[in-house]
Amino acid sequence: MNLAAAQDRHAAERGEHVALVDGPRRITHAQLAADIARTAAHLRSLGVAAGTLTGVALGDRALHVVVMLALARLGAVLLPLDHRWTAGEKERVVAHFGATLAIVEAGDPIKDVRNVAADAAFARACDMAPPQTEVAAGGDAPLLVSLSSGTTGRPKGPRITHDHFLARFRTHWINLGFSADDVFVCATPLYFGAGRTFVWSTLYVGGTVVLAPPPYDPRTLADTLARERASTLFLVPTQLRRALAEVPDHPAFTNLRLLFSSGAPLTRDERLAIRDHLNPRFCEYYASTEGGGVTLLTPKDLPDHADSVGRAVHGVEVEVVDGEHRPLPAGDVGRLRYRSPGCATAFHRDPDASAEAFRDGWFYPGDLGRIDSAGYLTLAGRAKDMIIRGGVNIYPEEIEAVLRGHPEVIDVAVVGFEAPDLGEDIAAFVVLRSALTDDDLTHWCATRLARYKVPRRWRRIAELPRNTSGKTIKAALANKLKNGDGSEKGK
Repeated sequence: MNLAAAQDRHAAERGEHVALVDGPRRITHAQLAADIARTAAHLRSLGVAAGTLTGVALGDRALHVVVMLALARLGAVLLPLDHRWTAGEKERVVAHFGATLAIVEAGDPIKDVRNVAADAAFARACDMAPPQTEVAAGGDAPLLVSLSSGTTGRPKGPRITHDHFLARFRTHWINLGFSADDVFVCATPLYFGAGRTFVWSTLYVGGTVVLAPPPYDPRTLADTLARERASTLFLVPTQLRRALAEVPDHPAFTNLRLLFSSGAPLTRDERLAIRDHLNPRFCEYYASTEGGGVTLLTPKDLPDHADSVGRAVHGVEVEVVDGEHRPLPAGDVGRLRYRSPGCATAFHRDPDASAEAFRDGWFYPGDLGRIDSAGYLTLAGRAKDMIIRGGVNIYPEEIEAVLRGHPEVIDVAVVGFEAPDLGEDIAAFVVLRSALTDDDLTHWCATRLARYKVPRRWRRIAELPRNTSGKTIKAALANKLKNGDGSEKGK
């Protein structure tokens, strides 16, 4: 089934129900279906057809949603582009993946590709176009190529089909309880994989999506939740930390049916604080661009398993293996792999990266972890981030969790650096509430970690560099150390 076909069904069965809220605009399912069909017709007149790889670099507004579903209706392949990127970043991604056309904001074209400006003329042409009644085949036809890494170096884009997305939607229904009664507030960019996926999933079941993209302050978001009587909200950890600090125990958050998070790991204390001061039904949803949802940590799991990211969701198999791809015993740290009907099987135009990440039906995300005897997965960091000090494996997340427990530490990232005698040693970048010396930080770690895990270098930083999913860009921090630019040292 084509992902966009559901909108025709909703137009017939619940046409007056609000589908999209974009500021003062309230778009019903009937209006949304008509907008998608007419936009698809206009795009077809511009040469977009089944299989056309089309970049979309639009702001977080209703038209962005309409264009994505219109492309799906045509059987075209979406290449999401963040409209906030620099011109050079957009050009590199478009060139790497081979997009032939890009739909962009007026006045912001991308070089070396045919540009369609989403301006007033575009809107008029869509309004005047006869509806595109034909819906392209879905199933195993490609739906999108979604970036799973940054825009520097060589980006990777898993090929995701309509069937992959429908399998992911099933986990939303079964594990997260998505339904036609939901009002989902999208508080992340539509370019961002999680935001895009949960918007589509909510519309697919006939629910309501409220667009509330950043930047905003948590009180403004709380006002939106209250005004729209929101039921579901997804936030990345950075957003959750701000909400905890600025609007703890706010009824707009506590009244949600579901508050959930993904994109970067939380600590045990953070998970418990979110449950106690934001929403008692908080869930952590470990997921990836390539595989969709993998594990879920539910409220009933928190008392005994708050250090983990939960157990496998519906239809997903998860294993931890050694360097020879053999499953490890419960409790041992190794390479994580998983497989499911919602998981991609290759990267677009990148056979080398595909061969490394996809093996015998399993996807290897590059994460390290361990699974206990009850099936709960605890992440131990990224394989590429693991520090090998004097032959001993050190997992940065363990050290980061200890440092986040200090009342004066706001944020932290641990990276390795070259050391002549040991091969690698440990450095920590910290964001602090007040002045702490190196000795203060060292003592805190030394009383909670083995001596060989205590960082040897400390760097203060105003803010950690992060990507759109909230993950720390550790390569940028490692480069700071390598280039001798690590912010000020402690006294």
